Amino acid sequence: MGFVNKLRGELVDIIEWVDGGRDTLVWRFPRYQNEIKNGARLVVRPGQSAVFVDRGRVADIFEPGTYDLATNNLPVLGTLRGWAHGFNSSFKAEVYFVATRQITELKWGTPNPVLLRDPEYGPLRVRAFGTYALRALKPDALLSELVGTDGSFEADEIEVLLRSIIATEFSQMVARTEISVVDLASNYTSLSESLRRAVLARIDQEYGLDLPQLYIVNISVPEQVERALDARSSMGVLGDLDRYQKYQLGAAIPTAAANPAGGLAAAGVGLGMGIAIAGGSPAATKAPLPLIPPVPEAADPPVWHVASAGRSHGPYSVAQLGHAVEAGRITGETMVWTAGMEAWSPLATVPRLSALVSPPPPPPHA
Repeated sequence: MGFVNKLRGELVDIIEWVDGGRDTLVWRFPRYQNEIKNGARLVVRPGQSAVFVDRGRVADIFEPGTYDLATNNLPVLGTLRGWAHGFNSSFKAEVYFVATRQITELKWGTPNPVLLRDPEYGPLRVRAFGTYALRALKPDALLSELVGTDGSFEADEIEVLLRSIIATEFSQMVARTEISVVDLASNYTSLSESLRRAVLARIDQEYGLDLPQLYIVNISVPEQVERALDARSSMGVLGDLDRYQKYQLGAAIPTAAANPAGGLAAAGVGLGMGIAIAGGSPAATKAPLPLIPPVPEAADPPVWHVASAGRSHGPYSVAQLGHAVEAGRITGETMVWTAGMEAWSPLATVPRLSALVSPPPPPPHA
């Protein structure tokens, strides 16, 4: 079987590479003793280049196409040993196929946080990650600087080097930028292009590589910084914190008043604070009403609702309404309602409540 393989190697007259790996950058064509016959056919497919190497030196580079390898139509190959004599003497040459198409979906990231001097928040540490695409631009430089004598050279063999270069250039770019961390996302496109050019300047001449695409997918800050930024944003959205506190308190009143327990849950406190909130600021037409002391035990269930400033408050018990009347917080003209009533009515006109606003009886005579 070894003799058959040797014979097949001697007689093969087509040199080609059917790229079966997505991430292969360079592949060396296997030939028995590296011998190439005069008149052999070279097939270079789109996205490839073929490089002939003789005694460690690049002899010629072929772009996509089909070539008949003969000294009469490719005189440049006559510089190779043996070709000038029509292969009458011993001849050896190596053929490397270089992928010039883009190798995509390669990933990069910062292994450690990078210091960003934010113009608004001061020094912050950020992390970043993204994707990039790679392709061979100068096959001869790639062979001499990175591949050497490898029979196959994959993109992941240079990934570590490229990620280090990208991370270094990103660190320098972030240190120079004056963009706030809250505005970084809106500048990903321009930052990505600046980073791509900086990295390309380092790998173009030295390694013969091109970087047609590079994207920043995300720049993140530590979790505690995110929480601080969210809190600051929330404060900016809320604007007037006093009004927001009043809103929160007003929203909690119905739940608090429905619970006859002590403290803020007492319905009397709920009524007083609800009406105070509805009254608005001290500059409003009606001054906010003071709080109503809680009633520990109500003789009847809280079923009455009070209208003030276009809003409904309650439910409250009769005893709680009585304390509010005594304190001057509600009057006989205050609109009230309970289940079974057809509409809201002034407190003084409701038989079950009218006694709350009736004048007190005269003192007894001696």
